[in-house]
Amino acid sequence: MKINWAENLRQNVHQLAESLGNLFVETFHYLALFAIGAVTAWAAVMEFLQMIEVGHIKIDDILLLFIYLELGAMVGIYFKTNHMPVRFLIYVAITALTRLLISNVSHHSPPDLGIIYLCGGILLLSFAILVVRYASSQFPSVKIEHPHRKIGAGSSEHSEVEKGEI
Repeated sequence: MKINWAENLRQNVHQLAESLGNLFVETFHYLALFAIGAVTAWAAVMEFLQMIEVGHIKIDDILLLFIYLELGAMVGIYFKTNHMPVRFLIYVAITALTRLLISNVSHHSPPDLGIIYLCGGILLLSFAILVVRYASSQFPSVKIEHPHRKIGAGSSEHSEVEKGEI
């Protein structure tokens, strides 16, 4: 024999705990996003002010500002969609390696094998973006309910399902 009041109480406690847990997780999530966004913006502004103080800007500095821009875009996209596009992390890595490559070539002694390693890393990361983009177009994580499109010019032809992600 099942005790209905105990089962109802158990379900209510479970729902309350789940709601409180979601509230705490989402609160931390938004606070962390605001903190990361604020720190990124602050670091970019401080770097820009330092460039003005020095009186000249090098290509390294511009690439560093691009890294801050990409980090800010990642925070914005994550804030709006609750999804972290892996491509942006790879873009940051490519920009960082490019900055290191330019710095090594323009500020240091003659080129060595390290430049080949950096170029190989950039090539590998570029290939990774290609793979990620292809995989996301062919195997979307979220499918559209009824994504149909017409084939050919005539409207009476059969339609095929189009893959895509929201």
